[in-house]
Amino acid sequence: MSTSPSPLRISVVGPCASGKSALVKALREAGYTARQPAQEHSYVPDMWQKLTRPDILIYLDIDYENTVARHPHTAGPPERLQEQTNRLRHARQHCDLYLDTSNLTLEQVRTRTLAYLKQVAP
Repeated sequence: MSTSPSPLRISVVGPCASGKSALVKALREAGYTARQPAQEHSYVPDMWQKLTRPDILIYLDIDYENTVARHPHTAGPPERLQEQTNRLRHARQHCDLYLDTSNLTLEQVRTRTLAYLKQVAP
């Protein structure tokens, strides 16, 4: 755990099963203020801005095959992922960091995210 929390407000968005909850937990453990605004379920394109007003927006993406592999009982049809992707379009256009987590482990996502954050806010 980090000894000094970051004043940055970080939001993590992405489709279901992309690793948002796990990354938010890892960021909090590292001392960052991180939230997951559930933009993938909102029809308001900029809900992520209204709910969290982040300094940094992280977008985690995932393909359908890995969505099913991670959440086989709740993944739904491919159209569900496409609907979430459409709802997340505004966030993706404005994200500071984009990661496709389809073939990444949680540790790889955490490491890449922390490396990015150290670059932008040492």
